[in-house]
Amino acid sequence: MLEYPEVMTFAAQLQSTVIGKKVKRVLPPTKAHKFCWYNGEPADYDGIITGRRIVGAEGFGIFAELSFEDGYRLCVNDGVNMRLLPEEKLPRNYQLAVCLDDGEVLAFTVAMYGGIILHKGDYENEYYEKSRQGISPLGPEFARHFWKTMEESKPTLSAKAFLAAEQRFPGIGNGVLQDILFHAGIHPKKKLEEIKDEERAKLLECTVSTLREMTELGGRDTEKNLYGNPGGYKTKLSKNTWKAPCPVCGGPITKEAYMGGSVYYCPQCQPR
Repeated sequence: MLEYPEVMTFAAQLQSTVIGKKVKRVLPPTKAHKFCWYNGEPADYDGIITGRRIVGAEGFGIFAELSFEDGYRLCVNDGVNMRLLPEEKLPRNYQLAVCLDDGEVLAFTVAMYGGIILHKGDYENEYYEKSRQGISPLGPEFARHFWKTMEESKPTLSAKAFLAAEQRFPGIGNGVLQDILFHAGIHPKKKLEEIKDEERAKLLECTVSTLREMTELGGRDTEKNLYGNPGGYKTKLSKNTWKAPCPVCGGPITKEAYMGGSVYYCPQCQPR
């Protein structure tokens, strides 16, 4: 699933590849997906943005968004895969395809769930609005926002719930959470009231430094970029590594279900 590092990677890659190009046509889904959402009918997207030039691309929270002439925008959220490829290599099944005037195409596919939303700045959605209004974890205001949010949070919240639930920090989800907590030495189930002041400072430091490294390296190796290649950041704790020993102490890594997803942690380095 796309989180902050992958969203920012998509935005940077789109800025360097598709800005200035014109939409030749938009192809509707070749395969219906029960959990793919649109704004209106996807078959209508062609008549709205065909002939319009792409003028911008940005990332925020769990969304990547393209801007077109006359104010139209096409945003995708964390469950959407986006690929730029030659039109002749367009896959058989997709949930939307935007063909460009240079022979390339942006193909959008959804595995579990996701939204491909065409709008004109009037998209009313809780997750979109929170991502739009969210504070970038790499921005100068993030530390202040972090401390304020921690102060206002229930002391019984777990570290995972604090960082990755209820869109307190849009773009920080269960994926990037694993390495943030590992670097900070904090167990995902540890409650805020159990986390000492020095640990809290370490958590802030590791949140910023881990996300910066992930972003600078083009996302995590568990996700793929605009060209279908894995990100350059090698995850420490993830589905790719959890059967290997802890990279710090050499002990076994634990994987268990918690809050609707899997958490990975080292019992030695992240004591409960």
